Amino acid sequence: MAIERVAVIGAGTMGAGIAQVCAQAGWQTNLYDAFPEGLERGMERIAAFWEKGIARGKTTPKQRDEWSANLTAVADMSIAVGEADLVIEAVPELPDLKHRIFAQLDELAPEHAILGTNTSSLSIADIAGATNNPERVIGMHFFNPVPIMKLLELVRHDRTSDATVAIAEAAGEAMGKTTILVKDVPGFATSRLGVVLGNEAIRMLADGVASAKDIDTAMVLGYKHPMGPLALTDLVGLDVRRDILLNLQRSFDDDAYAPHPLLEHLVAEGRLGKKSGKGIYDWTTGQAEETDLGEY
Repeated sequence: MAIERVAVIGAGTMGAGIAQVCAQAGWQTNLYDAFPEGLERGMERIAAFWEKGIARGKTTPKQRDEWSANLTAVADMSIAVGEADLVIEAVPELPDLKHRIFAQLDELAPEHAILGTNTSSLSIADIAGATNNPERVIGMHFFNPVPIMKLLELVRHDRTSDATVAIAEAAGEAMGKTTILVKDVPGFATSRLGVVLGNEAIRMLADGVASAKDIDTAMVLGYKHPMGPLALTDLVGLDVRRDILLNLQRSFDDDAYAPHPLLEHLVAEGRLGKKSGKGIYDWTTGQAEETDLGEY
């Protein structure tokens, strides 16, 4: 099946990025969000990314215009997905919300459409269980920032069809991504490793082993990570990392995955990382600056 039309559900940071790369792949792309202000911010985020690319000489006004012509903001889910060949859900990591959306997608999207979920840790089989056609549901885990990060983690549950996997792999290639295929186990391959490393880095920071920047520098220069685990936690979102850890803790019944108290403290304080201006670092200047983490 050739993909021509795509719908992205959720216009937050991830959803906007996914819609952007879909439009750049040449597909007619509908971006939907239940909140008008969220949809507007998502479209603005995409436009700003393209303008920045032009300013840096990486893209041209002609490319921007072509991509923009492929992208439409849609405020009605039934219209957004009604003719889609591929639907990618990118809403917050709330199981009930995802179940509700996939039940709607099962009714509203064409029978041939592939239904992808951008979850980073929730069970794909559980999400697919909200539909009458679980064979067309697959995990499509993108990474932030979506237009730059090359990896796309595809997650198949026991009933995902081979055809669905093949279409998702082709879609990833068309978006310029390298795909990996993993089983539907808690945390998949990437989140399970990433959050454990980040949680341990937070533990080291709380224990006074080293400063945040020195811990990050150790991993960048010592292990060739492109970004330190603490800065990456701020980029992904401390609330997102905390929720993944809690899901792993429940799924494996193993307190080794419990979020460190410092992580819980920062989330409770609303310090969610770069998106809120402060997290482990202070990002208000646009750069990562070390800051007082407070009492926990």
